Amino acid sequence: MSAARQPSGDDIVVAEGWRPGALGTIVALLAAYHCPRYGLGPAFETKVAREFAEFLGRYDVDHDRLFLALQDERVVGGMAVDGGEESAATQGARLRWFILADECQGRGVGSRMMDEAMRFLDQRFARCFLTTIAGLDAARTLYERRGFRLVEESEATNWGAAVTEQRFEWSARR
Repeated sequence: MSAARQPSGDDIVVAEGWRPGALGTIVALLAAYHCPRYGLGPAFETKVAREFAEFLGRYDVDHDRLFLALQDERVVGGMAVDGGEESAATQGARLRWFILADECQGRGVGSRMMDEAMRFLDQRFARCFLTTIAGLDAARTLYERRGFRLVEESEATNWGAAVTEQRFEWSARR
């Protein structure tokens, strides 16, 4: 008996910009993925919701991008480049809220979203950083393949539980 083949991901489109329900879906996907795996709770979900809502409220196409993975127009993942934070002038843009629904992982969709983000970064920014939790190896591989380097690791509790937070940075090769 042969193993079933995983779908290729060709049915998922990476689109730029907000769609109705994107905020709630991305927050729900992040909470559903991270909370049971890392023991995070309401503090994590409310932090993500608050910061993502603030980002969407000040969204400016000159320095921000939201990439959504869409399957039949339904949001199944997302990623943002946040160049509007006050820290962007000194630290560069920030890559944020990278998530894919479980059934969409391992199909090349995350790689396509990263490629879109990198095209935008190459055009607009000399530097970018992201913060994440240790143990997200597939995402880390995507980051490192595109030139992000781990620069700091520390214990953090601002996610709602004690975790090892990691900071990755990228600099343009100009």
